[in-house]
Parts: sequence; structure tokens; C-alpha cells
Amino acid sequence: MLRYSAVTSCVWRSSSPFPSSARKRSRTPETGLPVTIFGGDYPTPDGTCIRDYIHVEDLARAHLLALDATAPGDPRTTGPDGNAAALALNLGNGGGFSVREVLAAAETATGRPVPHHVGPRRAGDPPVLVADASRARDVLGWQPMHPDLGEIVASAWVWRSGHPAGYDS
Repeated sequence: MLRYSAVTSCVWRSSSPFPSSARKRSRTPETGLPVTIFGGDYPTPDGTCIRDYIHVEDLARAHLLALDATAPGDPRTTGPDGNAAALALNLGNGGGFSVREVLAAAETATGRPVPHHVGPRRAGDPPVLVADASRARDVLGWQPMHPDLGEIVASAWVWRSGHPAGYDS
């Protein structure tokens, strides 16, 4: 099992990293609809939540490495009794970026402002949520090859620009 939370991938939206149900709720640069920043008073440098983002290519590479590790007899997924054992790993950059940093990276990548407003906090949102991916590094030899937020967002924007209808184009 690979755990990750914020994948900057092919579909540009303000919340879910998954490409299905949230598409109709998208806040893309093309729509001009404002993005809501949920809380601006967290105990972080700029007052917004910090999350760990990962490039979709790093995510794909981690999945391929994890598949290799599940080969029959691979010691990484074979328990002491010789039976298959679970492999649970966290994926992420291990640092994090604030919501305002992500918006700034989006503005740089798109060359246009991202309309936004600060709304109330969402119940249960922690100020900082980042992954400890050290086990993925130790077990799979994995580490992110694209840890720079600007590169992550720019790559997503290039894909989005070439596929304005998302996966349907």
C-alpha cells in the first residue's frame, strides 16, 4: 500500500488529487472562478496550511518500484515465515508547501493571477501535514526526482494546457 495525499497531476483543481468526481467542481485558471483558501490564521509562516505535494511522475515511479517489490520471493515483501507480507509506505517530498506558495507557483506557471479568497478553516484540518517517505527510500530506493514546487505545478499546467477537456482529450 502506498499512501500519498497531494499529487499534482494532469487535472488542475483546487482540492482532490484524484481525476474523477471533482472535475465538475474544478477551479481552473480558464474559468476565473476563485479558489477558496480554507483558513489564513494557522500557525505557519504565511498563515495557510502546509501540505506535501508530489509530482505525478514520481508517484508513477514509486508504484512501479512497489510492483517490483511484490514479486514472489522478493525479501521486501516476504515475511519471516516465507509468506507474503504487506508493504506499506508513505510517499512525499518530506517537506511541504503552503497554500499561498502553491497559488504563487500556479500564477508563475500560468502567467495569470489565480483569483482567491480566504474562507473559514475546515474542521479537522491540521496546520501541517507532510509525509515521512524514509521507508520508501530505504525499501524501494525511491526518492522524488521532481521535488521543486515550481516544476511540479508547471508540469501540471503544460499537461492541462494540452488537454483542456482533461482525460477526454
